[in-house]
Amino acid sequence: MKLNTLQALVAAVDEGSLRAAARRVGVSQPALTKMVRELELELGATLLQRSTKGVLPTPQGKVLVEHARKAVRELDDAVTQIDQLGGRMVGELSIGAVPLAVLLLIPETLRTYGREFPDIQLRVREELYIAQLGNLRQGEVDVALGPIPDPLPAGEFHVEPLMPIEMAVVVGRGSPLARARSLRELADARWVYTSLSGHTGYAHMLFTRHGMTPPEPAAMVNSTLALLALIGSSECVGLMPLPIALHPAAAPYMTVVPISEGHLQLTLGAIVRHDALLKPAVRQFLAHLHRAVGHAATVDPGRA
Repeated sequence: MKLNTLQALVAAVDEGSLRAAARRVGVSQPALTKMVRELELELGATLLQRSTKGVLPTPQGKVLVEHARKAVRELDDAVTQIDQLGGRMVGELSIGAVPLAVLLLIPETLRTYGREFPDIQLRVREELYIAQLGNLRQGEVDVALGPIPDPLPAGEFHVEPLMPIEMAVVVGRGSPLARARSLRELADARWVYTSLSGHTGYAHMLFTRHGMTPPEPAAMVNSTLALLALIGSSECVGLMPLPIALHPAAAPYMTVVPISEGHLQLTLGAIVRHDALLKPAVRQFLAHLHRAVGHAATVDPGRA
């Protein structure tokens, strides 16, 4: 299999059209069609379903595209790493970060890192729950910023602790649930989980740490806006980093519930794959992150 042939298949699936895919990879449509057909003959399997509406991958096509994306990404990373080791700090750095990191660390890191390395583009994607580290494993992000999962597979990741986090129980302003003084009083409430399933997440962790059975979630979200909307305008309960709950953008709509068990104590860290440490851009980004932590310590979260 040739790299350009795999790129043609990926483009066809991404674009949903052979004509658009041909424009993307810079060849004629007949040439791209021939490249995909050669792949199908080599594998003895149909990779694309063609219709008047465009193309869709077959189950076999989905498998190959998934691996092709990884192969293309790895080769692109290799070229970027070679450039950086040669002193050319160019390329793109993709960051997956929880809202607290976006609020307190990313702006200062972007300011100092961007000033030192103006030819590296930072791409930041917000994630409310990173414990599965799927995007990091698949190479979709270079650095994950969030509460350090426990435990982490030995040898797979490099972790740098950055700062403590307090996850507070919050309800909407004026909610009668604000009168609760223990986690047990909230066990039957409608909880919003920031997780990928009802069996994970910080709320699940809070109940488990205190020997209680976690409630089934009323909703699961991976968006700060959705979390704020559900808690602020309904009878739902959730967990939110204390600095965000106290931030002027959220405080008018939120009430922190002073449960006797206290806030969920976590540690915000930077997590990278061990092989990513070979990239000078990643190592430099981690150094700038640590500087940003020192800067954040001097900032009042309520005025950030």
